[in-house]
Amino acid sequence: MQQNNQLSRRNFLKSSVVAGTIGITAGIPILSSCSSQKKDKKAGLTLPVLPDQAPDGKVLKAGLVGCGGRGTGAAIDFLNAGPNLQIVALGDVFQDKMDACREILKKKKNVEIPDENCFIGFDSYEKVIDSGIDIVLLCTPPHFRPTHVEAAVNAKKHIFMEKPIAVDPTGVRKVLAAVKRAESLNLNIISGTIRRSQKDYMETRRRVLNGEIGEITGANIIRNGGALWFRNRRPEWTDMEYMLRNWVNFCWLSGDHITEQFIHEIDVMNWYFGQYPVKATGWGGRQRRVTGDQYDFFSIEYLYENGMRGHCASRQIDGCSNGKVEQINCSNGYADASGKLYDLKGNIVWEYPLPAENDNQSEWKVTNPFVQEHTNLVTAIRTGNTINDGVDQAYSTLVTIMGRIAAYTGKDITWDEILNSELYLGPKTYLMGKVENIPETIPLAGAPHKE
Repeated sequence: MQQNNQLSRRNFLKSSVVAGTIGITAGIPILSSCSSQKKDKKAGLTLPVLPDQAPDGKVLKAGLVGCGGRGTGAAIDFLNAGPNLQIVALGDVFQDKMDACREILKKKKNVEIPDENCFIGFDSYEKVIDSGIDIVLLCTPPHFRPTHVEAAVNAKKHIFMEKPIAVDPTGVRKVLAAVKRAESLNLNIISGTIRRSQKDYMETRRRVLNGEIGEITGANIIRNGGALWFRNRRPEWTDMEYMLRNWVNFCWLSGDHITEQFIHEIDVMNWYFGQYPVKATGWGGRQRRVTGDQYDFFSIEYLYENGMRGHCASRQIDGCSNGKVEQINCSNGYADASGKLYDLKGNIVWEYPLPAENDNQSEWKVTNPFVQEHTNLVTAIRTGNTINDGVDQAYSTLVTIMGRIAAYTGKDITWDEILNSELYLGPKTYLMGKVENIPETIPLAGAPHKE
């Protein structure tokens, strides 16, 4: 692993981080800011029906690609989404991850996956897709998502794809191309941005877009929490194994935490605004993270075509004040996107009527959104009412990448630049061995100060 922290705005936007560059994905036009987006009609926006369980129907078989904690959780959430649902195949690069997933599925859901349907290796996704499934759950580190989504669409499988969908603009464009093809094939795609499947968030947004506290003027979005897990390198691990086992700390695998985790809150902002920023200005740094090449805090200001500004900040450091803010500012008040509207003096003017925990009959019950997204997917398949939120998640992913690169370089980044960037992160081939040109050093913005 080569150590190199010589970064520049041009390098981030015009060339690949590793050998060579990847051009623009065939079939995807180069879009200008917001050209593909249609704003919600604010008058009379209604809340869609959210079924607690998917309707009964023929057995639907799913395969899981990525057997870590999130993947195993997604498999259980899928099984909880309705009747006649099965997990029948698993894929991962590590045997121990596979074994742990199988054990949890057996313990919690009495599901046993036969040995012949458990696939190990970087090509395991192909074997899962070819194992006779109807649905594929894509839950590997997000670097691999574009290739997996493309393969699933080519095989005409319905898809659950965990957030984010890529770590670089090249990957985003690849997913956009696959998502567009999925639309033509009437395939269903649901993404892991759970707030769009959460009733209290949906109802709050409905009220804001219907004008109950005026016109949207901006946003303040914050996610502060403790440090993520990490793995120190072991002598027996190759470069590739070390990075894969420590994937949340490497940008080429996770996209940094602004993309891998903060996407939830940034996606809420995008969901409300119905448009994407024309420019990002940002900064960030690293104080406590001990492995990998990522930051542990970001502060990004997004500027929109109509002059609106959204401020998004996140931090992952132990021992600090934690909290989450999803504040949508309006002309006559502001919203807490999780379920409250305020006037300009800070008085609550509406609050989501969350029922008691054991009240399962209330129309205001909020189903676990991690299950709800799978319920929505299965319902769409069984009713023929196709759903596909892939474009929304692709652009939310790109917004986070835009902010990340602004912070890494200390330079303003425009929407057109990031959308057209040839940036590709990571190796082009995958082997459990040495990996060239992946630095374990921190990006440094700007230039050294001189006397």
